[in-house]
Formats: sequence, C-alpha cells, structure tokens
Amino acid sequence: MRMEWGVKQDKIKAAELFKEAVEFFQKRCDGAEAESCVNLGEMYEEGYGIKQDKFKAAELYKKGCEGGDTKGCFILAVMYKFGRGIKQDKLKTAEFYQKGCDGGDLASCWFLGLKYKSGSGIKQDKKRAKIFFGKACDMGHEAGCDNYRILNEEGY
Repeated sequence: MRMEWGVKQDKIKAAELFKEAVEFFQKRCDGAEAESCVNLGEMYEEGYGIKQDKFKAAELYKKGCEGGDTKGCFILAVMYKFGRGIKQDKLKTAEFYQKGCDGGDLASCWFLGLKYKSGSGIKQDKKRAKIFFGKACDMGHEAGCDNYRILNEEGY
C-alpha cells in the first residue's frame, strides 16, 4: 500500500471524489459560474474523474472565458496555438489572448505582445506589441518589462 502526504492511497475513494467534483463543477457551470466551467474544463482536458475529452474541455474554457474567467481565455488560446483537442488556429489564438489580456491576465498580454512582435498568425506590429508588453509589465511580468524596454530602445 503506497502512502502519499500521510494518506493511504485509495483509488476507489479518489474516483468517488472526482465524480463528486465533476458533478459540483457541472452544476455551478450550468448556473453560469465561469470559474467552475474552467475547473470542469481542466477535468475533461486531463481526464480527472471523467473520460478525457479535449474538445469538451475547449467548449468549457470558452464558456468560462465568455463568463469573465481570464484563465479560461488563456488556456483556450494555448489550445488553439498548439491544436490541442481543437484545430490549430492562429487568429483564434490571438482572439483569446486578447480577451484574457482585456480581463487582466498578464500571461495573455505578454503572449499577445510576442505574437505582434513576431507577426505569428497576425500582422506584425511592434508598436502594438509594446502596448501589450507594457500591460504585462504593469501587472508585474518581468519579461514583459524587458520586452517593453527593448522595443522602446528600438524606437517603437
């Protein structure tokens, strides 16, 4: 019998708890609680207590994002970026980074800045990149500050 964190491993109990969590988050997501949609999305994406379904996870992240949960926006952008469970789409990647950034997610701002800096899937625009790096910097993202400084030194 394996022990972790001072608790005896019990797969049956774990399965019961995961099932309860799925039901809990589903009920709250159905009630338009955005964070619960994102939490349920993570359970579907990873297969925690439920059959893994990345497409369903993406739907739940979108619902969470549209409900104001910026984590859902960021995760959905990453899914579109890499085609994880959904078709790869660089424009959708930028769209959901934008939604996350608009909601105050610093990682979304920084990654959107990178997209504008490189022109990856969107028209390259270093002035816009600088704006998003600045937003990330203002939220405490050190790399955002570095990117902002570099673009500023380059005259953007």
